[in-house]
Amino acid sequence: MSRQLKNYLILILIAAEVLGITYLDYLVRNTFFSLDVLYCLPVIQAARLGAIHAMRRSDSQHPTFVAIAVALAWSLAEVAIIWPEFPWQALAMNLFTRSVTFTVIGRVVTKLWKEREFAFKDSLTQLANRYDFFDRFEIEQERSERSGSPYSLLYIDVDNFKALNDERGHQTGDAALQALASVLRENSRRVDIVSRFGGDEFVMVFPDTDEPTCLELVKRIQHAADTAFRRRGWPISLSVGHVTETGYRLNANDILREADMRMYTHKKGKQ
Repeated sequence: MSRQLKNYLILILIAAEVLGITYLDYLVRNTFFSLDVLYCLPVIQAARLGAIHAMRRSDSQHPTFVAIAVALAWSLAEVAIIWPEFPWQALAMNLFTRSVTFTVIGRVVTKLWKEREFAFKDSLTQLANRYDFFDRFEIEQERSERSGSPYSLLYIDVDNFKALNDERGHQTGDAALQALASVLRENSRRVDIVSRFGGDEFVMVFPDTDEPTCLELVKRIQHAADTAFRRRGWPISLSVGHVTETGYRLNANDILREADMRMYTHKKGKQ
């Protein structure tokens, strides 16, 4: 299922939720019960959708659209109860104040969800950032220590990336990083760690992977990346350093330093 279709289905469910709350609120209006607070739920869900699943400006407006729809549904339900005596001035005022209130709630929740989501994620590539990497890598080292199974780490750098940025602009550079992120995701498993470490540097960790398997993965990733870069006419390539370890024999910084040195040796050998 595509992300766009998934977003549409979520919006349909949110609309159904608004209608359901409106109907229930209408049923209990003449009793001592009130369900009005439930109208916050679809606004919060729309804010979460806008913060996590959408990057386009139109998608970021979903919480506002839902806020206005919720305000309209709530206000029209009140009108329906005492129609036709309900004053139109009150309808206009209620619709305005509720739209503003729900819009503010949606914007605040959207901001909170974005901060939560991107505290451990790179906003450009959607990969794990270095903070998330260290947390997950520590867990993998602990698991490897217990099981005795090796893991392999790749330190990846994009050759000639600065020249690509300077000659074709930062938009092309960003597109290149996003294309590489897609290649890395396509050539990894759910249990693997794929992280953008900063700039044009990426780190991958493959649990339960010995050195021969690691070398095959390096070849496969380089081939896939070269194919993607050539198809777009980008004069860039990858330099990769790899380390295979078990448990805590080396800490995370030592392993990264070793992989970085091997990556640099590989890069110098290509010049």
